[in-house]
Amino acid sequence: MTTISPPLPAPARDRLVPPQPGSALWGWLGPLIVTVFGGILRFWHLGRPHEVMFDETYYAKEALSLLRFGVETKSVEKPDVPLLAGGDGVFQTCARVADCADYVVHPPLGKWTIALGEWMWGVDPFGWRFTAAVAGTLSILVLARTARRMTRSTLLGCFAGLLLAVDGMHLVMSRAALLDIFLSFWLVAAFACLVTDRDHMRAKLAGWHARAIPGDLGPSLGWRPWRLLAGVCLGAATATKWTGAFFLIAFLILSLLWDAGARRSIGLRRPYQGSFKKDLPLGVAWLWAVPVMLYLVSYTGWFASERGWGRNWAQATDHGWAFFVFDSIRSLVRYQLQALSFHTGLASGHSYATEPWQWPLQFRPVLLHYSSPKGCGADSCSSAIYAAGTPILWFAALAAMVAMLSWYTATRDWRAGAVLLGYAAGWLPWFYYAIVDNRTMYQFYALPMVPFMILALTLVAGLALGKRDASPARRSRGAVAVGVFTLLVLANFAWLQPILTGDTITYDGWRSRLLYSSWVPPQK
Repeated sequence: MTTISPPLPAPARDRLVPPQPGSALWGWLGPLIVTVFGGILRFWHLGRPHEVMFDETYYAKEALSLLRFGVETKSVEKPDVPLLAGGDGVFQTCARVADCADYVVHPPLGKWTIALGEWMWGVDPFGWRFTAAVAGTLSILVLARTARRMTRSTLLGCFAGLLLAVDGMHLVMSRAALLDIFLSFWLVAAFACLVTDRDHMRAKLAGWHARAIPGDLGPSLGWRPWRLLAGVCLGAATATKWTGAFFLIAFLILSLLWDAGARRSIGLRRPYQGSFKKDLPLGVAWLWAVPVMLYLVSYTGWFASERGWGRNWAQATDHGWAFFVFDSIRSLVRYQLQALSFHTGLASGHSYATEPWQWPLQFRPVLLHYSSPKGCGADSCSSAIYAAGTPILWFAALAAMVAMLSWYTATRDWRAGAVLLGYAAGWLPWFYYAIVDNRTMYQFYALPMVPFMILALTLVAGLALGKRDASPARRSRGAVAVGVFTLLVLANFAWLQPILTGDTITYDGWRSRLLYSSWVPPQK
């Protein structure tokens, strides 16, 4: 039997579950104000440019096809919206819709989300970008509230939300009908749910310990709805892009380590064994089984349709219901293996391809749009949209991640460890694809890393500000340092903003905003 120590004194309980100081009202109002600011940036002239940008030519069409047929097809015809046709102005058509299944290599949930905007606002640039802007804006609120919970500071929560609001890459990807902003949103939401679950789990353990209830290895912690919700979010991320699967393993390990750490904190002698027995089974169910189920549900349109790629509906229905289920799943698995083969073999090269080690340095962001309009007051004008992060923020974040590594090594602070693991899950797997498969990759694949970069900066800002009981002089110096950094980021963002949102500026003004010569488009 596990020996139970006396009930925790109040200070010890506060260490296990630190109280949240300050006003609960401002805990919501502050992040909401920052979110509104970020939302204005994301929705302002959202329909500009009034044309297809980069891979919108795939996802806007596939979203419309899902809206009409439930699956991606090649024959989405809408003559009154020639913009969806891309450069040649003509869609590929087939004799029959049933003959036009489109081979796509990303799961459908992100495209269904884009389709929702097209259904609400019409099949035009504003419509197919609308839900991306919503996801990007909500990400600010979720990150601000998560940072507040991690730091127990509304000010630092708002700081994190503001940095995300003015990160150039996050802004641009929130204004384009690509899948990455939805992936990033669901991953941030999953992390937020796990951080909330951590607080609830530790509160339960503190209450159990205070009642001095004997038990082997500690208690079970119930159904843990926040962990279940995290599994739903991870499933949604993976059903948007397979990159979300990297986080399935990372977040399960992270959550179980938090469980074991909490059990150790209340004096249990075998915390890891207790976590393995009491927390692992439901953790696997919530964080692995639930995502798999949601992934399958995202293919409902494919299951219900005769038109989906590789659906083989006739063979699947020949043998009755039991064989129908088996054959349908087998057809889907074959389809997924085909998509996997595509992803691992994608080494065709691209003028904006980059290697993962180049991402933190902003070596070559993707130019989503470029034109040479008139009306800037000069002989030569430019309108450009780069998926580029705000340089000062990104370079400072690289230093902050080094600080997190040092801090975690010295203190084992759970917050530093969580930030490092999230950053690694979004970055390190790509080195495998770069080395083994020589896969074509782009700078904006780093988008899931951005929230963890900002959390690292937020934790460093908290260290700079000092503890609440530090001397006024110490707090003042820290506030000045954090304030100066924030102003530098805002100024850097304001300088970069014209080439993030497609403003018409002079050609020289465009060139002056390019960080490296590698940002210059290749000559055709």
